Amino acid sequence: MSTTKMITRIAPSPTGDPHVGTAYMSLFDYIASKKTSGKFILRIEDTDQSRYNPESEQKVIDMLHWLGLIYDEGPDIGGPNAPYKQLARKDIYQKYAQQLLDQGLAYRAFETPKELAEIRLDLQRRKLSYGYDGRASKISKEESDKRADNGEPFVIRLKTPTDGETIVKDALRKEIVIPNKEVTDAVILKADGIATYHLAVVVDDHLMGVTHAIRGEEWISTAPVHVLLYKALGWDEPVWVHMPLLKNASGKKLSKRRDDANVDSYRQQGIVPEALLNYLGTMGFSMPNGKEFFSLDEMIANFSFDRISLGGSIFDMKRLKHYNKHYLKNVLDLEKVAELASPFLKEAGYSWNDEDYLYDVVDVLLPRVDTLKEIAEQSNYFFDDNFSYTEDAKRRLEAGQKYLEGLERELSVLDFFDYDDVDDCIRSYVKSQSVKMGEIMMPLRAALAGTTQAPGVTDISVILGKVKVLERIGRALSFLEAGLLDDKPEKKKEEEKVKVKKEKQSPKKKQKKDAS
Repeated sequence: MSTTKMITRIAPSPTGDPHVGTAYMSLFDYIASKKTSGKFILRIEDTDQSRYNPESEQKVIDMLHWLGLIYDEGPDIGGPNAPYKQLARKDIYQKYAQQLLDQGLAYRAFETPKELAEIRLDLQRRKLSYGYDGRASKISKEESDKRADNGEPFVIRLKTPTDGETIVKDALRKEIVIPNKEVTDAVILKADGIATYHLAVVVDDHLMGVTHAIRGEEWISTAPVHVLLYKALGWDEPVWVHMPLLKNASGKKLSKRRDDANVDSYRQQGIVPEALLNYLGTMGFSMPNGKEFFSLDEMIANFSFDRISLGGSIFDMKRLKHYNKHYLKNVLDLEKVAELASPFLKEAGYSWNDEDYLYDVVDVLLPRVDTLKEIAEQSNYFFDDNFSYTEDAKRRLEAGQKYLEGLERELSVLDFFDYDDVDDCIRSYVKSQSVKMGEIMMPLRAALAGTTQAPGVTDISVILGKVKVLERIGRALSFLEAGLLDDKPEKKKEEEKVKVKKEKQSPKKKQKKDAS
């Protein structure tokens, strides 16, 4: 791999929520630049004002910071190539569009939307795939100037050759050859004077010194236009790198509309950035030793375009959660995981006074979860004494009532309530009853957590402490004795409302009865 310093860029369109494909391309742009001590630039492609959303722009910035893909130049931090938003560079693009016009390498086209539709329909009938037939290129300069001076609306199109071929030299695909007759005379400046993506991306990449244009393979079809623009402007092309796309389970391009492709969604589900980067790093890329789990620094150290395959990778949420579980359990410190889980717990309405208590809760739940959000979803009984019982828990409580009574006595006399003492106490009691472990453990788990799907009872008991353990066993026994296990708070409230309503209606009913 060349030791030349690579200057790369990510240039997302700020529309909607940040797509995981943007994170994917940003990752490879970032590691390529860092591998060679180069620069990584963020540029906002906001020329499509009908879809521009300032909130989306900020979300892109937030996403890159969350992922740790910190750019060297960008709209929020500035840099020597400012501004970094295309709309603010409007005058720059107009200058180069005029240059191409003056050199006869571009031309004005005056067709109305209706005329363009008719042209496209005619080309379709003739089974030609071009979007435009180049008819305006035959208008003389004098006539074109006159029509423009008279205020007739026009766009500027790049004049492309009709014979021969254009070659796109791609770092991953070698040479891509496209017959020039298949290349449309693309619009480079719209009627409102705003540049299209084609002109803007070429001008910006050149002026910002981009050496490697790393982007998705969906841009291969328009790459000839960009190559021809570089030639028309007399500039050297960057190295083209068209990365394989992320695909869904059906083998189609990962879509915001069809798939869960929103990076904000992953963040809200409790995916940690290290896991997402690692998983994206396996999309079409492999480490020399075939390693599955690797850090961003390891990826940078081992990066080479030769290690990228073109097959296209399936992006699978289950697989992403597999990576996330690994990072939560095996890579991140417990204190860090607890810190990351805290917002999810607070959002669920939970609070705690002791950080050690939080660490214990997170530690005991980690083997059972894939995401930070699942920690909050599975921890209610650690923070709420008034939990309800699942149907399975109710059955276990009813079957094990006498064992709960015995355990309540045994646990109440313990002088020390540490792991060994509690575990010994429970096991000794199980042995004394000559029953299987589950016949006692399951009712106890149900009493302590309201569910049978919870960590070991000894772990739960030690975290909760002696007082709460005895209170919860007592609560379960009280429900059993009063026959209230089937009661649900919501059901009770509804019954009370019905009762009050009936009481309010009863005098009227009595009056009607008396009247009759």
